[in-house]
Amino acid sequence: MKAELVDVNETRKNLTIEIPRDVVDAEIERVARDYSRKARIPGFRPGKAPARVIKQRFRDQILHDVAHELVPSAIDEAMRERGLEPVDTPDVRDVNVEEGSALTFTASFDTVPAFEPGDLSTISLRRPRVAIDDQAVSDALTRLRERAARFEPVEGRGVIEADTLTVDLERKDPDGKVDRHTDVPVTLGAKANPPGFDEQLLGVEIGGRKSFTIQYPADYAITELQNTSVDYSVTVKGIKRRVVPELDDEFAKDLGSFENLDGLRARVREDLEHEARHAAEREVRGELMKQLASRVPFEVPAALVEREIDRRLEEFARRLLDQNVDPRQAGIDWNAFRESQQAPARDAVASAIVLDEIARREPLQVTEDEVESEIARYGERTGRAAAAVRATLEKEGGLSRVYAGLRREKSIDFVMTRATIAGE
Repeated sequence: MKAELVDVNETRKNLTIEIPRDVVDAEIERVARDYSRKARIPGFRPGKAPARVIKQRFRDQILHDVAHELVPSAIDEAMRERGLEPVDTPDVRDVNVEEGSALTFTASFDTVPAFEPGDLSTISLRRPRVAIDDQAVSDALTRLRERAARFEPVEGRGVIEADTLTVDLERKDPDGKVDRHTDVPVTLGAKANPPGFDEQLLGVEIGGRKSFTIQYPADYAITELQNTSVDYSVTVKGIKRRVVPELDDEFAKDLGSFENLDGLRARVREDLEHEARHAAEREVRGELMKQLASRVPFEVPAALVEREIDRRLEEFARRLLDQNVDPRQAGIDWNAFRESQQAPARDAVASAIVLDEIARREPLQVTEDEVESEIARYGERTGRAAAAVRATLEKEGGLSRVYAGLRREKSIDFVMTRATIAGE
């Protein structure tokens, strides 16, 4: 087999390959025999049609099968001989295959060349100061109180601002069409309420009925209601008031195993400090990735960038599904989203390339035990058995991603031990 390698640029390569005629003819004969055993040719018993008849009748299919069989293995052999690792499936073109002739084709692909990552000690990072003041703790306790708020029934008075009502509602539009709804929840002060609606209900007691007309302004958000008058008839069936619990020892005990408010306050501060430390680490890590990305001395292969963008889109769509939002119905301009991810995807790929090069040079290895531990942790997070997770990864070819991810984490740890980090 002959193979000629042409450097299009630092990452793009072309391999022009020629597979000898005798190899091609032998493969044609083998494929033709397979067709002969299966084919039904008028005038011949099964499996008895002459080879020339089979080759003539199934010429295109046979040549396609021959190319499909010989081309991938030829590419793989040429790659191994030259120590090349394509970042994606090679693009095969200009395939010429005929009986009695050599098979020729060109394979184009991207690679990541070896390069010098530079002096890691020149990386300078700053870790943000982790400090939780008393106001941050108070704000967090306020949020806890708001989440613990409950609605209590109100009796013996009329409706006041911020009440939550249960009403029967009758609505007549300008065309005379009447809509009736029962047991409708209405919170006074809600932005969705019609203009002037809340004021009309103030003072109405349970069982009371109020009829009124709302004049919608010319600039109302709902176009079809602009400059229209709508008649309402509302019967108040229930009144509830949102009650926020007092910030005291009883509130702390209700939230968990806290003896008093001081215990809750200490836990809140501890949780805030934990979150702040993680945020600081993410910030340091993000800055590290930016500095590493800038050290790639060549244009990042487009195939890797597109793959990273695809991954980001899939992850975003998955988050929408987790929120019970259909990505197809979310009104998102996916082309614009892809475009917005070009720069961050390029930086993510570039930093990963540097981490891989560092891992190769040191060298940093990932053990099977470390892979098993990572699979087990993923299984715990997703509620699946580790064996099931591993089987899925093996079936989908995902184990290599686990190895790559762990190796890059080791590279990050390695770089961090050599970088200058202020604030420590």
